[in-house]
Amino acid sequence: MLQDERVPDADEEAARNAPRAPREDATADVEDLVPVTVLDPAAMRARYRAQGLSEQELTPDPYGQFARWFADAAASGLHEPNAMIVSTAAPDGRPSSRTVLMKQYDERGFVFFTNYGSRKGRELDANPYASLLFPWHPIARQIIVSGTAERIGRDETAAYFRTRPHGSQLGAWASEQSSTVASRAELDRLYAGLAERYPEGEDVPAPPGWGGFRVRADSVEFWQGRENRLHDRLRYVRTGEGSADWTVERLCP
Repeated sequence: MLQDERVPDADEEAARNAPRAPREDATADVEDLVPVTVLDPAAMRARYRAQGLSEQELTPDPYGQFARWFADAAASGLHEPNAMIVSTAAPDGRPSSRTVLMKQYDERGFVFFTNYGSRKGRELDANPYASLLFPWHPIARQIIVSGTAERIGRDETAAYFRTRPHGSQLGAWASEQSSTVASRAELDRLYAGLAERYPEGEDVPAPPGWGGFRVRADSVEFWQGRENRLHDRLRYVRTGEGSADWTVERLCP
Protein backbone atom coordinates (compact mmCIF):
# COMPACT_ATOMS: atom_id res chain seq x y z
CA MET A 1 0.00 0.00 0.00
CA LEU A 2 1.41 3.39 -0.92
CA GLN A 3 1.66 5.98 1.81
CA ASP A 4 -0.12 9.35 1.88
CA GLU A 5 0.73 10.93 -1.44
CA ARG A 6 -1.58 13.94 -1.67
CA VAL A 7 -2.85 16.07 1.22
CA PRO A 8 -5.56 18.73 0.78
CA ASP A 9 -4.50 22.09 2.18
CA ALA A 10 -6.59 24.36 4.41
CA ASP A 11 -8.24 26.24 1.53
CA GLU A 12 -9.36 23.05 -0.18
CA GLU A 13 -10.64 21.56 3.09
CA ALA A 14 -12.59 24.72 3.89
CA ALA A 15 -14.19 24.76 0.46
CA ARG A 16 -15.17 21.12 0.79
CA ASN A 17 -16.83 21.73 4.17
CA ALA A 18 -18.56 24.98 3.23
CA PRO A 19 -22.17 25.07 4.49
CA ARG A 20 -25.09 24.91 2.10
CA ALA A 21 -28.23 27.03 2.25
CA PRO A 22 -31.00 25.21 4.18
CA ARG A 23 -34.11 24.01 2.41
CA GLU A 24 -37.45 25.47 3.44
CA ASP A 25 -39.27 22.20 2.97
CA ALA A 26 -38.53 18.62 2.09
CA THR A 27 -40.13 18.93 -1.35
CA ALA A 28 -38.04 21.86 -2.58
CA ASP A 29 -36.67 21.49 -6.09
CA VAL A 30 -32.97 20.89 -6.55
CA GLU A 31 -32.78 24.19 -8.44
CA ASP A 32 -33.83 25.97 -5.23
CA LEU A 33 -30.68 24.86 -3.41
CA VAL A 34 -28.14 27.66 -3.73
CA PRO A 35 -24.66 27.08 -2.28
CA VAL A 36 -23.53 29.69 0.20
CA THR A 37 -19.98 29.63 -1.19
CA VAL A 38 -18.97 29.56 -4.83
CA LEU A 39 -15.90 27.35 -5.10
CA ASP A 40 -12.80 29.01 -6.48
CA PRO A 41 -10.68 26.47 -8.38
CA ALA A 42 -7.67 28.78 -8.15
CA ALA A 43 -7.73 28.32 -4.37
CA MET A 44 -7.72 24.53 -4.56
CA ARG A 45 -4.19 23.40 -3.86
CA ALA A 46 -2.69 20.10 -2.82
CA ARG A 47 0.65 19.36 -1.21
CA TYR A 48 2.54 16.36 -2.55
CA ARG A 49 4.82 14.46 -0.23
CA ALA A 50 5.52 11.29 -2.17
CA GLN A 51 8.97 9.89 -2.61
CA GLY A 52 10.58 10.72 -5.89
CA LEU A 53 11.33 8.70 -9.00
CA SER A 54 14.94 8.35 -10.14
CA GLU A 55 16.42 7.00 -13.34
CA GLN A 56 18.16 4.24 -11.38
CA GLU A 57 14.80 2.80 -10.28
CA LEU A 58 13.44 2.32 -13.78
CA THR A 59 13.17 -1.00 -15.61
CA PRO A 60 14.90 -1.30 -19.01
CA ASP A 61 11.67 -0.78 -20.96
CA PRO A 62 8.43 1.13 -20.25
CA TYR A 63 6.21 -1.96 -20.18
CA GLY A 64 8.12 -3.39 -17.23
CA GLN A 65 7.88 -0.06 -15.45
CA PHE A 66 4.18 0.13 -16.26
CA ALA A 67 3.64 -3.32 -14.75
CA ARG A 68 5.37 -2.18 -11.56
CA TRP A 69 3.30 1.01 -11.22
CA PHE A 70 0.09 -0.73 -12.26
CA ALA A 71 0.57 -3.23 -9.43
CA ASP A 72 1.15 -0.33 -7.00
CA ALA A 73 -2.05 1.39 -8.16
CA ALA A 74 -4.10 -1.78 -7.73
CA ALA A 75 -2.58 -2.47 -4.28
CA SER A 76 -3.44 1.08 -3.17
CA GLY A 77 -7.17 0.34 -3.57
CA LEU A 78 -7.55 2.77 -6.44
CA HIS A 79 -10.91 2.31 -8.19
CA GLU A 80 -10.43 0.88 -11.70
CA PRO A 81 -6.69 1.49 -12.11
CA ASN A 82 -7.06 0.24 -15.69
CA ALA A 83 -9.24 3.25 -16.56
CA MET A 84 -7.45 5.53 -19.00
CA ILE A 85 -8.26 8.62 -21.04
CA VAL A 86 -7.90 7.96 -24.76
CA SER A 87 -7.35 11.04 -26.90
CA THR A 88 -7.68 10.95 -30.67
CA ALA A 89 -7.90 13.56 -33.41
CA ALA A 90 -9.89 13.91 -36.59
CA PRO A 91 -8.06 14.44 -39.90
CA ASP A 92 -8.62 18.21 -39.51
CA GLY A 93 -6.83 18.13 -36.15
CA ARG A 94 -9.84 18.52 -33.85
CA PRO A 95 -9.17 16.41 -30.73
CA SER A 96 -11.57 14.35 -28.64
CA SER A 97 -11.10 12.43 -25.39
CA ARG A 98 -12.98 9.81 -23.40
CA THR A 99 -12.35 7.32 -20.60
CA VAL A 100 -12.10 3.65 -21.51
CA LEU A 101 -10.80 0.52 -19.78
CA MET A 102 -7.49 -1.00 -20.75
CA LYS A 103 -7.98 -4.74 -21.03
CA GLN A 104 -4.57 -6.06 -22.10
CA TYR A 105 -0.97 -4.91 -22.20
CA ASP A 106 2.40 -6.41 -23.06
CA GLU A 107 5.52 -5.39 -24.95
CA ARG A 108 3.37 -4.95 -28.09
CA GLY A 109 1.23 -2.20 -26.55
CA PHE A 110 -1.98 -1.35 -24.69
CA VAL A 111 -5.35 -2.78 -25.79
CA PHE A 112 -8.88 -1.46 -25.39
CA PHE A 113 -12.15 -2.50 -27.04
CA THR A 114 -14.80 -0.40 -28.71
CA ASN A 115 -17.33 -0.14 -31.50
CA TYR A 116 -15.30 0.58 -34.63
CA GLY A 117 -18.05 2.92 -35.79
CA SER A 118 -17.73 5.11 -32.69
CA ARG A 119 -16.10 8.51 -32.90
CA LYS A 120 -12.77 7.21 -31.58
CA GLY A 121 -12.95 4.23 -33.92
CA ARG A 122 -13.54 6.42 -36.96
CA GLU A 123 -10.86 8.89 -35.93
CA LEU A 124 -8.26 6.17 -35.35
CA ASP A 125 -9.01 4.62 -38.74
CA ALA A 126 -8.36 8.00 -40.37
CA ASN A 127 -5.54 9.15 -38.08
CA PRO A 128 -3.87 6.39 -36.03
CA TYR A 129 -1.99 8.65 -33.62
CA ALA A 130 -3.34 8.42 -30.07
CA SER A 131 -2.51 9.38 -26.50
CA LEU A 132 -3.37 7.40 -23.37
CA LEU A 133 -3.43 8.89 -19.88
CA PHE A 134 -3.68 6.89 -16.65
CA PRO A 135 -4.68 9.57 -14.08
CA TRP A 136 -3.86 8.01 -10.72
CA HIS A 137 -4.45 11.19 -8.68
CA PRO A 138 -4.90 9.57 -5.23
CA ILE A 139 -1.33 8.23 -5.37
CA ALA A 140 0.08 11.31 -7.15
CA ARG A 141 1.06 9.44 -10.29
CA GLN A 142 0.28 9.66 -13.99
CA ILE A 143 1.38 7.65 -17.00
CA ILE A 144 1.16 9.23 -20.46
CA VAL A 145 1.51 7.04 -23.55
CA SER A 146 1.90 8.39 -27.08
CA GLY A 147 1.82 6.07 -30.05
CA THR A 148 -0.09 4.63 -32.96
CA ALA A 149 -3.20 2.45 -32.84
CA GLU A 150 -4.14 -0.48 -35.02
CA ARG A 151 -6.97 -2.99 -34.93
CA ILE A 152 -6.19 -6.32 -33.31
CA GLY A 153 -7.07 -9.64 -34.96
CA ARG A 154 -10.60 -11.03 -34.90
CA ASP A 155 -9.40 -14.11 -33.01
CA GLU A 156 -8.12 -11.88 -30.19
CA THR A 157 -11.37 -9.94 -30.18
CA ALA A 158 -13.51 -13.08 -30.08
CA ALA A 159 -11.43 -14.56 -27.26
CA TYR A 160 -11.86 -11.43 -25.14
CA PHE A 161 -15.56 -11.06 -26.01
CA ARG A 162 -16.24 -14.54 -24.61
CA THR A 163 -14.96 -13.37 -21.20
CA ARG A 164 -17.39 -10.45 -20.97
CA PRO A 165 -20.50 -10.71 -18.77
CA HIS A 166 -23.62 -11.71 -20.69
CA GLY A 167 -25.19 -8.27 -20.26
CA SER A 168 -22.10 -6.54 -21.60
CA GLN A 169 -22.11 -8.81 -24.63
CA LEU A 170 -25.69 -7.83 -25.39
CA GLY A 171 -24.88 -4.18 -24.79
CA ALA A 172 -22.19 -4.29 -27.47
CA TRP A 173 -24.87 -5.37 -29.96
CA ALA A 174 -27.57 -2.97 -28.71
CA SER A 175 -25.49 0.21 -28.83
CA GLU A 176 -24.35 1.84 -32.05
CA GLN A 177 -21.78 3.77 -30.06
CA SER A 178 -21.61 7.54 -30.62
CA SER A 179 -24.65 7.57 -32.91
CA THR A 180 -27.84 9.38 -31.88
CA VAL A 181 -30.74 7.45 -30.36
CA ALA A 182 -34.33 8.63 -30.03
CA SER A 183 -34.66 7.88 -26.33
CA ARG A 184 -33.50 5.71 -23.48
CA ALA A 185 -36.63 3.63 -24.01
CA GLU A 186 -35.50 2.86 -27.57
CA LEU A 187 -32.12 1.66 -26.29
CA ASP A 188 -33.79 -0.50 -23.64
CA ARG A 189 -36.12 -1.93 -26.29
CA LEU A 190 -33.18 -2.97 -28.44
CA TYR A 191 -31.50 -4.59 -25.46
CA ALA A 192 -34.66 -6.45 -24.47
CA GLY A 193 -34.98 -7.86 -27.98
CA LEU A 194 -31.42 -9.15 -27.84
CA ALA A 195 -31.97 -10.63 -24.38
CA GLU A 196 -34.90 -12.58 -25.80
CA ARG A 197 -32.84 -13.75 -28.77
CA TYR A 198 -29.78 -14.65 -26.66
CA PRO A 199 -30.96 -15.77 -23.20
CA GLU A 200 -28.51 -16.24 -20.34
CA GLY A 201 -26.22 -19.19 -21.09
CA GLU A 202 -26.52 -18.80 -24.87
CA ASP A 203 -23.35 -18.07 -26.82
CA VAL A 204 -23.30 -14.47 -28.07
CA PRO A 205 -21.02 -13.81 -31.05
CA ALA A 206 -18.86 -10.69 -31.14
CA PRO A 207 -20.46 -7.99 -33.31
CA PRO A 208 -18.61 -7.61 -36.62
CA GLY A 209 -18.17 -3.86 -36.07
CA TRP A 210 -16.78 -4.24 -32.55
CA GLY A 211 -13.24 -5.08 -31.54
CA GLY A 212 -9.93 -4.03 -30.08
CA PHE A 213 -7.29 -1.43 -30.79
CA ARG A 214 -3.69 -1.86 -29.71
CA VAL A 215 -1.70 1.32 -29.09
CA ARG A 216 1.98 0.74 -29.80
CA ALA A 217 3.94 3.18 -27.69
CA ASP A 218 6.50 5.57 -29.16
CA SER A 219 6.97 7.30 -25.82
CA VAL A 220 5.80 6.63 -22.25
CA GLU A 221 6.09 9.23 -19.50
CA PHE A 222 6.00 8.37 -15.81
CA TRP A 223 4.94 11.35 -13.67
CA GLN A 224 5.45 11.37 -9.90
CA GLY A 225 4.11 14.26 -7.82
CA ARG A 226 6.67 16.03 -5.63
CA GLU A 227 6.71 18.95 -3.21
CA ASN A 228 6.75 22.54 -4.48
CA ARG A 229 5.44 21.37 -7.86
CA LEU A 230 8.92 20.05 -8.71
CA HIS A 231 7.49 16.78 -9.96
CA ASP A 232 9.57 13.95 -11.39
CA ARG A 233 8.89 13.31 -15.08
CA LEU A 234 10.82 10.49 -16.73
CA ARG A 235 9.99 9.62 -20.33
CA TYR A 236 10.96 6.55 -22.31
CA VAL A 237 11.44 7.30 -26.03
CA ARG A 238 11.62 4.54 -28.64
CA THR A 239 14.88 4.52 -30.60
CA GLY A 240 14.40 1.37 -32.68
CA GLU A 241 12.28 -1.71 -33.18
CA GLY A 242 13.85 -3.96 -30.55
CA SER A 243 12.48 -4.51 -27.04
CA ALA A 244 15.61 -2.84 -25.59
CA ASP A 245 15.59 0.12 -27.98
CA TRP A 246 14.52 2.80 -25.52
CA THR A 247 16.20 5.86 -24.08
CA VAL A 248 15.08 7.73 -20.96
CA GLU A 249 14.98 11.50 -20.65
CA ARG A 250 14.04 13.72 -17.72
CA LEU A 251 11.56 16.52 -18.35
CA CYS A 252 11.19 19.74 -16.40
CA PRO A 253 7.95 19.73 -14.36
